[in-house]
Amino acid sequence: MATDHRPGLDLEALRVLTLVADLGSISAAARAEQISQPSASKRIQVLERQLGLELLDRRTRGAVLTAHGSMVTGWCRAVVEATDALVTGSQALSARAAEQLSIGASQTIAEYLAPSWLGEFRRRGGKPTVQLRVANSQGVIAALRAREIELGFVETPTIPSDLRSRRVAVDRLVLVVAPDHPLARRRNPVSRAELSTMALASREDGSGTRDTLHVAMEHAMAPAAVELDSNAAVKVLVSSGSYPAVISELAVANELRDGRLVEVPLRDVELSRSLNAVWRRGTRLGAAADQFLLTARPRRGRG
Repeated sequence: MATDHRPGLDLEALRVLTLVADLGSISAAARAEQISQPSASKRIQVLERQLGLELLDRRTRGAVLTAHGSMVTGWCRAVVEATDALVTGSQALSARAAEQLSIGASQTIAEYLAPSWLGEFRRRGGKPTVQLRVANSQGVIAALRAREIELGFVETPTIPSDLRSRRVAVDRLVLVVAPDHPLARRRNPVSRAELSTMALASREDGSGTRDTLHVAMEHAMAPAAVELDSNAAVKVLVSSGSYPAVISELAVANELRDGRLVEVPLRDVELSRSLNAVWRRGTRLGAAADQFLLTARPRRGRG
């Protein structure tokens, strides 16, 4: 099966040809391009050989386009102008992208860690405007895959294979109740079997907190009594005395410290977890995203 042979044309040769047409000589075109006259002549000769056409009449003084040369120059001009538009437009888009960094964070990270990271990023000279999208962990992953954000921070215990990750913090889930809840007076830790049957106030499906608990319990959990879409809502419900909840230690550090909530000890259940930065595999983070990732360095803390 025959295939068309399309020579790899030199864009600079096309540009030189249009300059010859505009300026009337190869030497003038060479000066405009800041190259030597022999180099400009060589480019035109290579272009003629590739196209199989004589483009310039060299028997006259200066350089005069042949009939074929005039037609080809019109096409060259369209290519050169389109290329210039491509480069100029791309540079504008690149500059605009450099002025803005889009990141996403799950709710716990967004509420209790991201504010200090944003402040440190600015203190270290981070210049781009940072747009922070807050969602649950699955929402952050979806935004990454849709290329709506460049960098994400999630709590989910399992990182999808199409994403790269780096640990940025360590957290722990705790069982909490209101001070007047019967579990607050309990002397012995709650066992794994007891926890599996509790009617809990829970975060919504897709949240890293809920996923972490279900993985730690090997998915042997009773259905949630109530599902809520924020840590704040869970804490309000728990404070009312209605239900216990398993929630991030980061989210309840203040409430535990001042006695508004009480931690109930657990046994036979490991609820420590890593909080991770994630980005698309096969892509390289931009300078601003890379700087932000360095700012969100691994740390451990309670609040």
